[in-house]
Amino acid sequence: MKKAIPIIHIIHLLLAPLCLNAAAPTTISTQPSYEEAFDQLAYNWTRTFAEVIQLAKKKHYKVADLEQSMIKAIDAFLTNLDPHSSFLDPKTYKSMLESTSGQFFGIGIVIDNTRKQKDKYLTIVDTIPDGPSDKAGIKPLDKIIEIDGTSLEGMSTEEATTKIKGPKNTTVHIKVLRENHPDLISFDIERDVIKEQNSMSFLIKDYNIYYISLNMFTENAVQQIENFLKKSNERPYKGLILDLRNNSGGLLHSAIDIAGLFLEKGSLVVVTKDKTGKVTEQYATRRDPIANAKMPLFILTNNYTASAAEILASCLKSHAQEHAQKQGHNQKSLVFLVGTSSFGKGSVQEVIPVGNNCAAKITTTLYFPNNRNIQGEGITPDFLVERCLPPTEQMQWFTKHYGRESALNNSIKTGTQTEEKPAEPAAKKGPTRWTERAKEMLKTDNQLRETISLINLLQTFLTLCPEKVCDCTKAVEQLRNAHIGNNSLEIEEIKL
Repeated sequence: MKKAIPIIHIIHLLLAPLCLNAAAPTTISTQPSYEEAFDQLAYNWTRTFAEVIQLAKKKHYKVADLEQSMIKAIDAFLTNLDPHSSFLDPKTYKSMLESTSGQFFGIGIVIDNTRKQKDKYLTIVDTIPDGPSDKAGIKPLDKIIEIDGTSLEGMSTEEATTKIKGPKNTTVHIKVLRENHPDLISFDIERDVIKEQNSMSFLIKDYNIYYISLNMFTENAVQQIENFLKKSNERPYKGLILDLRNNSGGLLHSAIDIAGLFLEKGSLVVVTKDKTGKVTEQYATRRDPIANAKMPLFILTNNYTASAAEILASCLKSHAQEHAQKQGHNQKSLVFLVGTSSFGKGSVQEVIPVGNNCAAKITTTLYFPNNRNIQGEGITPDFLVERCLPPTEQMQWFTKHYGRESALNNSIKTGTQTEEKPAEPAAKKGPTRWTERAKEMLKTDNQLRETISLINLLQTFLTLCPEKVCDCTKAVEQLRNAHIGNNSLEIEEIKL
Protein backbone atom coordinates (compact mmCIF):
# COMPACT_ATOMS: atom_id res chain seq x y z
CA MET A 1 0.00 0.00 0.00
CA LYS A 2 1.31 3.44 -0.97
CA LYS A 3 1.81 5.93 1.84
CA ALA A 4 -0.40 9.04 1.61
CA ILE A 5 1.42 12.25 0.74
CA PRO A 6 0.95 14.88 3.52
CA ILE A 7 -1.14 17.92 2.56
CA ILE A 8 1.76 20.28 3.19
CA HIS A 9 3.83 18.49 0.52
CA ILE A 10 1.00 18.65 -2.00
CA ILE A 11 0.62 22.42 -1.52
CA HIS A 12 4.38 22.88 -1.82
CA LEU A 13 4.41 20.97 -5.10
CA LEU A 14 1.56 23.09 -6.46
CA LEU A 15 3.05 26.41 -5.40
CA ALA A 16 6.73 25.73 -6.08
CA PRO A 17 6.55 26.94 -9.73
CA LEU A 18 5.14 30.24 -8.49
CA CYS A 19 8.21 30.91 -6.38
CA LEU A 20 11.03 30.00 -8.78
CA ASN A 21 11.66 33.62 -9.67
CA ALA A 22 11.64 34.74 -6.06
CA ALA A 23 14.03 31.97 -4.98
CA ALA A 24 16.48 32.22 -7.89
CA PRO A 25 19.87 33.74 -7.00
CA THR A 26 20.66 37.10 -8.50
CA THR A 27 23.67 39.35 -8.50
CA ILE A 28 21.60 42.53 -8.65
CA SER A 29 19.75 43.67 -5.51
CA THR A 30 16.36 44.87 -6.72
CA GLN A 31 12.96 45.36 -5.15
CA PRO A 32 10.77 42.32 -5.93
CA SER A 33 7.91 42.93 -8.32
CA TYR A 34 4.28 42.77 -7.21
CA GLU A 35 3.92 39.29 -8.74
CA GLU A 36 7.09 38.00 -7.09
CA ALA A 37 6.15 39.41 -3.68
CA PHE A 38 2.62 38.01 -3.98
CA ASP A 39 3.89 34.54 -4.94
CA GLN A 40 6.41 34.48 -2.07
CA LEU A 41 3.80 35.51 0.51
CA ALA A 42 1.29 33.02 -0.88
CA TYR A 43 3.91 30.25 -0.69
CA ASN A 44 4.88 31.05 2.90
CA TRP A 45 1.35 31.36 4.24
CA THR A 46 -0.14 28.38 2.43
CA ARG A 47 2.63 26.34 4.05
CA THR A 48 1.49 27.65 7.43
CA PHE A 49 -2.12 26.91 6.49
CA ALA A 50 -1.21 23.34 5.55
CA GLU A 51 0.63 22.92 8.85
CA VAL A 52 -2.46 24.02 10.78
CA ILE A 53 -4.63 21.54 8.84
CA GLN A 54 -2.21 18.75 9.69
CA LEU A 55 -2.22 19.80 13.36
CA ALA A 56 -6.04 19.78 13.40
CA LYS A 57 -6.05 16.29 11.89
CA LYS A 58 -3.58 15.04 14.46
CA LYS A 59 -4.57 16.97 17.62
CA HIS A 60 -8.17 18.18 17.35
CA TYR A 61 -10.68 16.20 19.38
CA LYS A 62 -13.01 15.77 16.39
CA VAL A 63 -12.93 17.55 13.01
CA ALA A 64 -16.66 17.38 12.32
CA ASP A 65 -16.91 18.91 8.84
CA LEU A 66 -13.62 19.57 7.08
CA GLU A 67 -15.33 20.54 3.82
CA GLN A 68 -17.31 23.39 5.41
CA SER A 69 -14.21 24.57 7.25
CA MET A 70 -12.26 24.75 4.00
CA ILE A 71 -15.13 26.57 2.23
CA LYS A 72 -15.31 29.18 5.00
CA ALA A 73 -11.52 29.59 5.03
CA ILE A 74 -11.39 30.31 1.28
CA ASP A 75 -14.42 32.62 1.58
CA ALA A 76 -12.70 34.52 4.42
CA PHE A 77 -9.67 35.11 2.16
CA LEU A 78 -11.81 36.49 -0.68
CA THR A 79 -14.13 38.63 1.48
CA ASN A 80 -11.04 40.17 3.08
CA LEU A 81 -10.00 41.49 -0.36
CA ASP A 82 -13.15 43.62 -0.77
CA PRO A 83 -16.81 43.47 0.34
CA HIS A 84 -18.08 42.06 -2.98
CA SER A 85 -15.64 39.21 -3.56
CA SER A 86 -16.64 35.86 -2.09
CA PHE A 87 -16.48 32.08 -2.48
CA LEU A 88 -19.56 30.26 -3.72
CA ASP A 89 -20.04 26.73 -2.42
CA PRO A 90 -21.69 24.15 -4.72
CA LYS A 91 -25.23 24.90 -3.53
CA THR A 92 -24.86 28.68 -3.70
CA TYR A 93 -23.14 28.53 -7.11
CA LYS A 94 -25.89 26.31 -8.52
CA SER A 95 -28.57 28.65 -7.16
CA MET A 96 -26.82 31.66 -8.73
CA LEU A 97 -26.69 29.94 -12.12
CA GLU A 98 -30.39 29.12 -11.89
CA SER A 99 -31.32 32.70 -10.94
CA THR A 100 -29.44 34.20 -13.88
CA SER A 101 -31.12 31.75 -16.27
CA GLY A 102 -34.56 32.61 -14.88
CA GLN A 103 -35.23 29.14 -13.43
CA PHE A 104 -35.44 30.09 -9.74
CA PHE A 105 -38.41 30.68 -7.47
CA GLY A 106 -38.37 33.04 -4.51
CA ILE A 107 -40.51 35.11 -2.17
CA GLY A 108 -40.18 38.49 -3.91
CA ILE A 109 -38.04 40.75 -1.73
CA VAL A 110 -35.34 43.35 -2.38
CA ILE A 111 -32.57 42.98 0.20
CA ASP A 112 -29.98 45.34 1.65
CA ASN A 113 -26.73 44.67 -0.20
CA THR A 114 -24.73 46.61 2.40
CA ARG A 115 -25.16 43.78 4.92
CA LYS A 116 -22.00 42.40 6.55
CA GLN A 117 -21.60 38.71 7.36
CA LYS A 118 -21.37 39.43 11.09
CA ASP A 119 -24.81 41.09 11.00
CA LYS A 120 -27.46 38.96 12.68
CA TYR A 121 -30.23 40.00 10.32
CA LEU A 122 -31.03 40.68 6.66
CA THR A 123 -32.90 43.93 6.03
CA ILE A 124 -35.73 43.92 3.50
CA VAL A 125 -35.52 47.16 1.52
CA ASP A 126 -38.70 46.53 -0.47
CA THR A 127 -41.09 43.86 -1.67
CA ILE A 128 -41.86 42.95 -5.29
CA PRO A 129 -45.39 44.09 -6.22
CA ASP A 130 -47.98 41.32 -5.74
CA GLY A 131 -45.21 38.83 -4.94
CA PRO A 132 -45.44 36.16 -2.22
CA SER A 133 -43.92 38.37 0.51
CA ASP A 134 -46.04 41.36 -0.47
CA LYS A 135 -49.21 39.24 -0.18
CA ALA A 136 -48.06 37.66 3.09
CA GLY A 137 -47.66 41.05 4.78
CA ILE A 138 -43.88 41.53 4.76
CA LYS A 139 -43.01 45.23 5.00
CA PRO A 140 -40.01 47.32 3.95
CA LEU A 141 -37.38 47.57 6.74
CA ASP A 142 -38.45 44.24 8.26
CA LYS A 143 -35.32 42.39 9.41
CA ILE A 144 -35.06 38.65 8.75
CA ILE A 145 -33.27 36.99 11.68
CA GLU A 146 -34.07 33.33 10.99
CA ILE A 147 -34.67 31.17 7.90
CA ASP A 148 -36.15 27.70 8.35
CA GLY A 149 -35.00 27.62 11.96
CA THR A 150 -31.41 28.72 11.18
CA SER A 151 -30.10 31.95 12.66
CA LEU A 152 -28.47 34.42 10.23
CA GLU A 153 -25.56 35.08 12.58
CA GLY A 154 -22.34 34.27 10.70
CA MET A 155 -24.24 33.47 7.50
CA SER A 156 -23.17 35.21 4.28
CA THR A 157 -25.74 37.13 2.24
CA GLU A 158 -25.31 34.62 -0.61
CA GLU A 159 -26.08 31.74 1.77
CA ALA A 160 -29.14 33.54 3.12
CA THR A 161 -30.58 34.27 -0.33
CA THR A 162 -29.91 30.67 -1.37
CA LYS A 163 -31.89 29.39 1.63
CA ILE A 164 -34.77 31.72 0.74
CA LYS A 165 -34.93 30.45 -2.84
CA GLY A 166 -36.12 26.97 -3.73
CA PRO A 167 -38.52 24.85 -5.80
CA LYS A 168 -41.88 26.31 -6.79
CA ASN A 169 -44.78 25.86 -4.35
CA THR A 170 -42.46 24.92 -1.47
CA THR A 171 -42.64 26.89 1.77
CA VAL A 172 -39.91 28.83 3.55
CA HIS A 173 -40.37 29.78 7.21
CA ILE A 174 -38.85 33.11 8.25
CA LYS A 175 -38.88 35.18 11.43
CA VAL A 176 -38.58 38.95 11.28
CA LEU A 177 -38.05 41.88 13.61
CA ARG A 178 -40.32 44.85 12.97
CA GLU A 179 -39.93 48.32 14.41
CA ASN A 180 -42.47 49.16 17.15
CA HIS A 181 -43.55 45.53 17.30
CA PRO A 182 -42.78 43.87 20.65
CA ASP A 183 -42.47 40.27 19.42
CA LEU A 184 -40.87 38.39 16.57
CA ILE A 185 -43.22 37.83 13.63
CA SER A 186 -43.28 34.46 11.87
CA PHE A 187 -44.20 33.98 8.22
CA ASP A 188 -44.67 30.83 6.16
CA ILE A 189 -44.25 32.00 2.56
CA GLU A 190 -44.80 29.84 -0.49
CA ARG A 191 -42.13 30.26 -3.16
CA ASP A 192 -43.38 31.21 -6.59
CA VAL A 193 -42.38 32.75 -9.91
CA ILE A 194 -41.31 36.34 -9.34
CA LYS A 195 -43.05 38.51 -11.89
CA GLU A 196 -40.89 41.17 -13.45
CA GLN A 197 -42.99 44.21 -12.60
CA ASN A 198 -39.94 46.37 -12.10
CA SER A 199 -41.55 49.75 -12.56
CA MET A 200 -44.56 51.63 -11.31
CA SER A 201 -45.80 54.83 -12.93
CA PHE A 202 -48.29 57.57 -12.06
CA LEU A 203 -49.50 60.94 -13.28
CA ILE A 204 -49.55 63.48 -10.46
CA LYS A 205 -52.63 65.26 -11.77
CA ASP A 206 -52.67 68.36 -9.55
CA TYR A 207 -49.24 69.42 -10.83
CA ASN A 208 -49.17 67.73 -14.26
CA ILE A 209 -46.00 65.76 -13.46
CA TYR A 210 -45.19 62.21 -14.54
CA TYR A 211 -43.60 59.82 -12.04
CA ILE A 212 -42.02 56.39 -12.55
CA SER A 213 -40.10 54.22 -10.10
CA LEU A 214 -37.71 51.44 -11.09
CA ASN A 215 -36.64 48.85 -8.50
CA MET A 216 -34.36 46.66 -10.64
CA PHE A 217 -32.71 46.64 -14.07
CA THR A 218 -34.01 43.65 -16.03
CA GLU A 219 -34.91 42.82 -19.63
CA ASN A 220 -38.51 43.70 -18.87
CA ALA A 221 -37.66 47.07 -17.29
CA VAL A 222 -36.48 48.54 -20.60
CA GLN A 223 -39.83 47.93 -22.29
CA GLN A 224 -41.71 49.31 -19.28
CA ILE A 225 -39.73 52.58 -19.32
CA GLU A 226 -40.16 52.86 -23.09
CA ASN A 227 -43.93 52.41 -22.82
CA PHE A 228 -44.05 55.01 -20.06
CA LEU A 229 -42.12 57.59 -22.09
CA LYS A 230 -44.36 57.04 -25.13
CA LYS A 231 -47.43 57.55 -22.93
CA SER A 232 -45.99 60.75 -21.41
CA ASN A 233 -45.27 62.15 -24.88
CA GLU A 234 -48.98 62.11 -25.72
CA ARG A 235 -49.61 65.31 -23.74
CA PRO A 236 -47.66 68.34 -22.48
CA TYR A 237 -46.42 68.18 -18.89
CA LYS A 238 -44.14 70.09 -16.50
CA GLY A 239 -41.53 67.51 -15.70
CA LEU A 240 -40.66 63.87 -15.20
CA ILE A 241 -39.54 62.14 -11.99
CA LEU A 242 -37.47 58.94 -12.24
CA ASP A 243 -37.34 57.26 -8.82
CA LEU A 244 -34.22 55.10 -8.40
CA ARG A 245 -34.37 54.93 -4.61
CA ASN A 246 -33.77 51.40 -3.23
CA ASN A 247 -32.67 50.23 -6.70
CA SER A 248 -29.63 48.02 -6.10
CA GLY A 249 -28.85 47.47 -9.80
CA GLY A 250 -29.30 44.48 -12.09
CA LEU A 251 -28.33 43.92 -15.72
CA LEU A 252 -25.80 46.38 -17.13
CA HIS A 253 -27.16 46.21 -20.68
CA SER A 254 -30.60 47.10 -19.31
CA ALA A 255 -29.17 50.35 -17.87
CA ILE A 256 -27.47 51.05 -21.22
CA ASP A 257 -30.69 50.45 -23.15
CA ILE A 258 -32.66 52.72 -20.79
CA ALA A 259 -30.01 55.42 -21.17
CA GLY A 260 -30.57 55.10 -24.93
CA LEU A 261 -34.18 56.20 -24.42
CA PHE A 262 -32.90 59.60 -23.20
CA LEU A 263 -29.53 60.16 -24.94
CA GLU A 264 -28.48 60.54 -28.56
CA LYS A 265 -27.47 57.35 -30.33
CA GLY A 266 -23.79 56.54 -29.77
CA SER A 267 -23.55 58.40 -26.43
CA LEU A 268 -21.02 56.89 -24.03
CA VAL A 269 -22.72 55.33 -21.01
CA VAL A 270 -19.94 53.63 -19.06
CA VAL A 271 -16.40 52.27 -19.36
CA THR A 272 -14.63 49.65 -17.26
CA LYS A 273 -10.99 50.02 -16.20
CA ASP A 274 -8.58 47.47 -14.74
CA LYS A 275 -6.19 47.96 -11.81
CA THR A 276 -3.69 49.77 -14.07
CA GLY A 277 -6.31 52.29 -15.18
CA LYS A 278 -6.54 50.80 -18.68
CA VAL A 279 -9.98 50.87 -20.32
CA THR A 280 -11.08 47.26 -20.84
CA GLU A 281 -14.63 47.79 -22.13
CA GLN A 282 -16.80 50.73 -23.15
CA TYR A 283 -20.55 50.80 -23.68
CA ALA A 284 -22.56 53.33 -25.68
CA THR A 285 -26.25 53.75 -26.55
CA ARG A 286 -27.42 51.83 -29.62
CA ARG A 287 -30.76 53.41 -30.49
CA ASP A 288 -32.46 56.74 -31.10
CA PRO A 289 -33.98 58.42 -28.02
CA ILE A 290 -37.72 58.85 -27.50
CA ALA A 291 -37.82 60.99 -24.33
CA ASN A 292 -38.86 64.62 -24.71
CA ALA A 293 -35.51 66.39 -24.30
CA LYS A 294 -37.24 69.70 -23.50
CA MET A 295 -38.84 68.28 -20.37
CA PRO A 296 -36.74 68.50 -17.17
CA LEU A 297 -35.84 65.15 -15.62
CA PHE A 298 -35.52 64.83 -11.82
CA ILE A 299 -33.91 61.62 -10.53
CA LEU A 300 -34.53 60.51 -6.93
CA THR A 301 -31.62 58.68 -5.23
CA ASN A 302 -30.78 57.40 -1.77
CA ASN A 303 -28.10 55.28 -0.08
CA TYR A 304 -29.64 52.10 -1.55
CA THR A 305 -29.28 53.41 -5.12
CA ALA A 306 -26.39 51.27 -6.35
CA SER A 307 -24.48 49.77 -9.28
CA ALA A 308 -26.51 49.96 -12.54
CA ALA A 309 -28.82 52.58 -10.98
CA GLU A 310 -25.81 54.79 -10.22
CA ILE A 311 -24.47 54.26 -13.73
CA LEU A 312 -27.74 55.46 -15.26
CA ALA A 313 -28.18 58.46 -12.94
CA SER A 314 -24.56 59.61 -13.23
CA CYS A 315 -24.52 59.11 -16.99
CA LEU A 316 -27.72 61.11 -17.64
CA LYS A 317 -26.56 63.91 -15.34
CA SER A 318 -23.06 64.22 -16.83
CA HIS A 319 -24.33 64.17 -20.43
CA ALA A 320 -26.77 66.97 -19.60
CA GLN A 321 -23.89 69.06 -18.25
CA GLU A 322 -21.71 68.33 -21.28
CA HIS A 323 -24.55 69.14 -23.67
CA ALA A 324 -25.02 72.55 -22.06
CA GLN A 325 -21.30 73.32 -22.35
CA LYS A 326 -21.21 72.37 -26.03
CA GLN A 327 -24.49 73.92 -27.14
CA GLY A 328 -24.41 77.07 -25.04
CA HIS A 329 -27.65 78.56 -23.74
CA ASN A 330 -30.59 76.23 -24.29
CA GLN A 331 -33.48 74.73 -22.42
CA LYS A 332 -32.75 71.12 -23.30
CA SER A 333 -31.26 68.29 -21.28
CA LEU A 334 -32.08 69.62 -17.81
CA VAL A 335 -31.33 66.72 -15.45
CA PHE A 336 -31.24 67.04 -11.66
CA LEU A 337 -30.56 64.63 -8.79
CA VAL A 338 -32.67 64.90 -5.63
CA GLY A 339 -32.45 62.98 -2.35
CA THR A 340 -29.35 61.64 -0.62
CA SER A 341 -25.97 60.36 -1.83
CA SER A 342 -26.00 56.99 -3.58
CA PHE A 343 -24.31 53.81 -2.39
CA GLY A 344 -21.05 54.09 -4.36
CA LYS A 345 -20.67 50.62 -5.90
CA GLY A 346 -18.65 50.95 -9.05
CA SER A 347 -16.96 47.55 -8.98
CA VAL A 348 -17.39 44.68 -11.43
CA GLN A 349 -17.43 41.08 -10.19
CA GLU A 350 -16.54 38.09 -12.34
CA VAL A 351 -17.77 34.62 -11.31
CA ILE A 352 -15.06 32.08 -12.16
CA PRO A 353 -15.73 28.33 -11.81
CA VAL A 354 -13.13 26.41 -9.76
CA GLY A 355 -12.82 22.87 -8.44
CA ASN A 356 -15.37 20.88 -6.42
CA ASN A 357 -18.29 22.52 -8.29
CA CYS A 358 -17.54 25.85 -6.61
CA ALA A 359 -16.85 29.33 -7.97
CA ALA A 360 -14.90 32.42 -6.96
CA LYS A 361 -16.64 35.77 -7.27
CA ILE A 362 -13.80 38.26 -7.69
CA THR A 363 -13.76 42.02 -8.29
CA THR A 364 -11.84 42.47 -11.53
CA THR A 365 -12.53 46.01 -12.81
CA LEU A 366 -14.31 49.25 -11.91
CA TYR A 367 -17.19 51.04 -13.64
CA PHE A 368 -16.80 54.68 -14.70
CA PRO A 369 -20.15 56.14 -15.88
CA ASN A 370 -19.32 58.44 -18.78
CA ASN A 371 -15.70 58.26 -17.52
CA ARG A 372 -16.60 59.52 -14.01
CA ASN A 373 -15.66 57.68 -10.83
CA ILE A 374 -18.39 56.50 -8.44
CA GLN A 375 -16.58 53.71 -6.56
CA GLY A 376 -16.65 54.45 -2.83
CA GLU A 377 -17.93 57.97 -3.52
CA GLY A 378 -21.41 57.53 -4.94
CA ILE A 379 -23.32 60.36 -6.56
CA THR A 380 -23.94 63.59 -4.69
CA PRO A 381 -27.42 65.00 -5.36
CA ASP A 382 -27.93 68.54 -6.61
CA PHE A 383 -30.57 68.98 -3.92
CA LEU A 384 -30.01 67.21 -0.60
CA VAL A 385 -33.34 66.10 0.85
CA GLU A 386 -33.32 63.66 3.76
CA ARG A 387 -36.23 61.24 4.01
CA CYS A 388 -38.64 62.05 6.85
CA LEU A 389 -40.65 59.02 7.88
CA PRO A 390 -44.26 59.44 9.08
CA PRO A 391 -44.59 59.74 12.88
CA THR A 392 -44.89 56.45 14.71
CA GLU A 393 -48.11 55.41 16.42
CA GLN A 394 -46.50 56.26 19.76
CA MET A 395 -45.56 59.79 18.62
CA GLN A 396 -49.05 60.37 17.28
CA TRP A 397 -50.50 59.39 20.66
CA PHE A 398 -48.19 61.81 22.56
CA THR A 399 -48.98 64.62 20.13
CA LYS A 400 -52.68 64.10 20.67
CA HIS A 401 -52.62 63.84 24.48
CA TYR A 402 -49.78 66.21 25.48
CA GLY A 403 -48.74 69.75 24.64
CA ARG A 404 -52.27 71.00 23.91
CA GLU A 405 -54.62 73.12 25.97
CA SER A 406 -57.52 70.91 24.95
CA ALA A 407 -55.78 67.87 26.50
CA LEU A 408 -55.81 69.42 30.02
CA ASN A 409 -58.48 68.35 32.49
CA ASN A 410 -61.45 70.73 32.65
CA SER A 411 -60.01 72.95 29.92
CA ILE A 412 -62.39 75.71 28.79
CA LYS A 413 -64.21 74.88 25.60
CA THR A 414 -65.53 77.69 23.42
CA GLY A 415 -68.65 77.43 21.33
CA THR A 416 -66.69 76.78 18.15
CA GLN A 417 -64.99 73.69 19.56
CA THR A 418 -66.53 70.27 19.36
CA GLU A 419 -65.60 67.43 21.63
CA GLU A 420 -63.63 64.73 19.92
CA LYS A 421 -65.31 61.38 19.86
CA PRO A 422 -63.19 58.27 20.23
CA ALA A 423 -62.43 56.80 16.86
CA GLU A 424 -64.22 53.60 16.03
CA PRO A 425 -61.96 50.64 15.43
CA ALA A 426 -61.24 50.27 11.75
CA ALA A 427 -62.83 47.30 10.08
CA LYS A 428 -60.38 44.66 9.01
CA LYS A 429 -59.67 44.80 5.33
CA GLY A 430 -58.08 42.34 3.02
CA PRO A 431 -54.66 43.12 1.51
CA THR A 432 -54.89 46.06 -0.87
CA ARG A 433 -53.17 46.10 -4.24
CA TRP A 434 -49.51 47.07 -4.08
CA THR A 435 -50.04 50.07 -6.37
CA GLU A 436 -52.76 51.41 -4.06
CA ARG A 437 -50.47 51.10 -1.05
CA ALA A 438 -47.67 52.72 -3.03
CA LYS A 439 -49.90 55.69 -3.88
CA GLU A 440 -50.72 56.16 -0.19
CA MET A 441 -47.02 56.07 0.71
CA LEU A 442 -46.13 58.57 -2.01
CA LYS A 443 -48.70 61.03 -0.62
CA THR A 444 -46.60 61.33 2.57
CA ASP A 445 -43.19 61.09 0.84
CA ASN A 446 -41.40 64.33 1.65
CA GLN A 447 -38.64 63.72 -0.94
CA LEU A 448 -41.25 63.42 -3.67
CA ARG A 449 -43.03 66.55 -2.43
CA GLU A 450 -39.78 68.54 -2.43
CA THR A 451 -39.14 67.36 -6.00
CA ILE A 452 -42.60 68.50 -7.09
CA SER A 453 -41.89 71.92 -5.53
CA LEU A 454 -38.59 72.11 -7.42
CA ILE A 455 -40.30 71.30 -10.73
CA ASN A 456 -42.94 73.99 -10.14
CA LEU A 457 -40.26 76.50 -9.21
CA LEU A 458 -38.22 75.60 -12.30
CA GLN A 459 -41.27 76.11 -14.52
CA THR A 460 -41.74 79.57 -13.03
CA PHE A 461 -38.14 80.46 -13.88
CA LEU A 462 -38.47 79.02 -17.39
CA THR A 463 -41.53 81.20 -17.96
CA LEU A 464 -40.29 84.48 -16.40
CA CYS A 465 -36.51 84.41 -16.86
CA PRO A 466 -35.42 81.41 -19.00
CA GLU A 467 -31.89 82.74 -19.40
CA LYS A 468 -31.25 82.13 -15.67
CA VAL A 469 -32.05 78.41 -15.92
CA CYS A 470 -30.79 77.67 -19.45
CA ASP A 471 -28.48 74.86 -18.31
CA CYS A 472 -28.12 72.52 -15.34
CA THR A 473 -25.47 74.55 -13.53
CA LYS A 474 -27.39 77.84 -13.67
CA ALA A 475 -30.68 76.11 -12.89
CA VAL A 476 -29.25 74.43 -9.78
CA GLU A 477 -27.89 77.77 -8.56
CA GLN A 478 -31.22 79.55 -9.04
CA LEU A 479 -33.24 76.75 -7.49
CA ARG A 480 -30.95 76.53 -4.46
CA ASN A 481 -31.29 80.26 -3.89
CA ALA A 482 -35.08 80.04 -4.01
CA HIS A 483 -35.64 76.64 -2.39
CA ILE A 484 -34.04 76.01 0.98
CA GLY A 485 -34.54 72.24 1.27
CA ASN A 486 -31.88 70.73 3.56
CA ASN A 487 -29.30 73.42 2.77
CA SER A 488 -27.20 74.49 5.74
CA LEU A 489 -28.04 77.85 7.27
CA GLU A 490 -25.46 80.44 8.27
CA ILE A 491 -26.92 82.26 11.25
CA GLU A 492 -25.32 85.32 12.84
CA GLU A 493 -26.27 86.70 16.23
CA ILE A 494 -27.48 90.29 16.42
CA LYS A 495 -26.42 91.83 19.73
CA LEU A 496 -28.93 94.30 21.13
